[in-house]
Amino acid sequence: MIEEIFTTDSLVLLSGILFIVGVLTTKFSSRIGLPSLILFMIVGMLMGSFVYFDNAHLAQMIGVFALVIILFEGGLQTKWSTLRPVILPSLSLATSGVLITSGIVAIAAKLILGFGWLEAVLFGAIVGSTDAAAVFAVLKGQNIKPKIGATLEAESGSNDPMAVFLTVAMIELITLPDASIFSLIGSFFVQMVVGVILGLIFGKLAVWGLNSINLDSSGLYPVFATAFALLTYGMTAFLNGSGLLAVYISAIIIGNADIAYRHSIFRFSEGFAWMMQITMFVILGLLAFPSELFAFDIIIKGLLMSFILMLVARPLAVFTSTFKMNYNIKELVFISWAGLKGAVPIVLATFPLLANIQGSHQMFNIVFFVVLTSCLVQGSSITWLAEKLNLTGPKVSEPTHSLELVSLGKADAEMIEYRMEDDAEIVGMTLLDIPFPTGSLVNAIIRDDQLIPPTATTIIKGGDFLYILSSRKHKKEIVQLLQKKSKNDTEQVG
Repeated sequence: MIEEIFTTDSLVLLSGILFIVGVLTTKFSSRIGLPSLILFMIVGMLMGSFVYFDNAHLAQMIGVFALVIILFEGGLQTKWSTLRPVILPSLSLATSGVLITSGIVAIAAKLILGFGWLEAVLFGAIVGSTDAAAVFAVLKGQNIKPKIGATLEAESGSNDPMAVFLTVAMIELITLPDASIFSLIGSFFVQMVVGVILGLIFGKLAVWGLNSINLDSSGLYPVFATAFALLTYGMTAFLNGSGLLAVYISAIIIGNADIAYRHSIFRFSEGFAWMMQITMFVILGLLAFPSELFAFDIIIKGLLMSFILMLVARPLAVFTSTFKMNYNIKELVFISWAGLKGAVPIVLATFPLLANIQGSHQMFNIVFFVVLTSCLVQGSSITWLAEKLNLTGPKVSEPTHSLELVSLGKADAEMIEYRMEDDAEIVGMTLLDIPFPTGSLVNAIIRDDQLIPPTATTIIKGGDFLYILSSRKHKKEIVQLLQKKSKNDTEQVG
């Protein structure tokens, strides 16, 4: 009994220390220009000196759960207006791009690592895709041009099915000699189709549920939305579809819909995603043993594979799969360099371990080393490269303070948060002159991180964050009013 209490208490204490260190690490990483996720992995490896952990199955389960939450949060933040123009190149990168990358890396793995052809292709499949967790974490808060940022995020959010398919297919071909490659290809297309369809269905259901069900506490809405993410993955996987793809698609639908308690849902998802990133990367760090990882043989082979992946395979895949898709040389160079590796390759590298494939431990160590190299070299230089290539856009400010009603219960009211665009019709007008619906009230205006007490004579400016209290039935009307463009701007466009 005492032993059980000690184990439980130790776990709680360790979790508290872990999350505090993780949060402080994000602040530290931004100052030294390193992605926080690489520091999370280093923390995990350092903890390995005190905590022995070699449960690949548990690490895989935690990794998949964390990826569901991270993809869901990334999808919520994805704007459809930005995503729509880059769907075709993103899908091309997520499919043919992964195939080309995997193929080139497989040839290198055959020559450098001495694997058989099936094992070499398996290695290529594991590191062939970009990682959503790494890309979302590194691009968050950066002022990369929307077109480029959307391309990278959409690619990383949708290329997991191809990587998982190739990995599982190669394992089946290695362990089951009678397996048919044609049946595996058919299975891939079924997974994609099922993932897309169920992602659309569950996304629509989630929007309907969030807007139709009056919950007693506003704090339940974020939990309800997250539950839909888990349900989407579970049901899609149960029906042999791509659960990760379904989660990403459903999150995009939810994030671009007019939903109740939007601010609460977004903030909860962001915080939960950070918790999952810290947990996942630390656990994956625990799974690696520094004495094995930094052996001379692994370092040399890992550096060679990283060099080929970053400077040969990824650029060839990007330039080939986006041929004649309206990207210039600078943009393609940046997309090539920003193909970060992260949690997905490490999680996929646990598959061969669990299947007891010959050489799987060496494969895992080299994959881990490649991920570390990618995060360290590519992740830390993304912002610098974007500035050198003139691919940074105007800095978009976010409110540093939030105004939110947390105890409305079943009241028919909602706080609307909206950032005014420079070309909006009401910019330059006083609050008295703006035809807000009856009963609506502007409670606060945040301008340049300063609170502006609203009065009848307050003039609205571009970049202002308005917080408007209104009944839910007027929400759509208010949003349309805020989004309406000025007549001069409309005439110029016409």
